[in-house]
Order: sequence, then C-alpha cells, then structure tokens
Amino acid sequence: MEDKVKEAINKVRPMLQADGGDIQLVGVDADTGVVTVALQGACGCCPHAAMTLKNGVETVLKQEVPEVKEVVAQGM
Repeated sequence: MEDKVKEAINKVRPMLQADGGDIQLVGVDADTGVVTVALQGACGCCPHAAMTLKNGVETVLKQEVPEVKEVVAQGM
C-alpha cells in the first residue's frame, strides 16, 4: 500500500510545487487506512492548507488507492 501511496503523491506533487510548496509522506497505517503527510514550503503555512489537503491530496489518494480512508497532515 505504501508504494501505491507514494505513486499517488507524486501525481499531486507538481500541483503543490507550482504554488511554491511540496509534500512529504510521513507514514501509512495500512490497518486504519490513514496516511500522514507533511506539507512543506508555501503549502505548510498557507491559510488554505487544510482545504488543499482534503480537497486535493486526499481526493487524489482515495481515487488512486482505495484503501486510503483519510489523509492527515503532521502538525496540523
């Protein structure tokens, strides 16, 4: 599952990098389906980070990896 999540994150990374940010995979809990990421750069301090996380990153990860139930940001 972690390899699939990494591939999916690589699909959303260019969108984040275009706005001066990035994303790092922190961990995958295969038992609960929770993926933890760290938003970096401009995305780490953006007031819209929570929306980006849920409406962007989480949506793509759930589409690409059906086992993903939730995406959470470390430190948010």
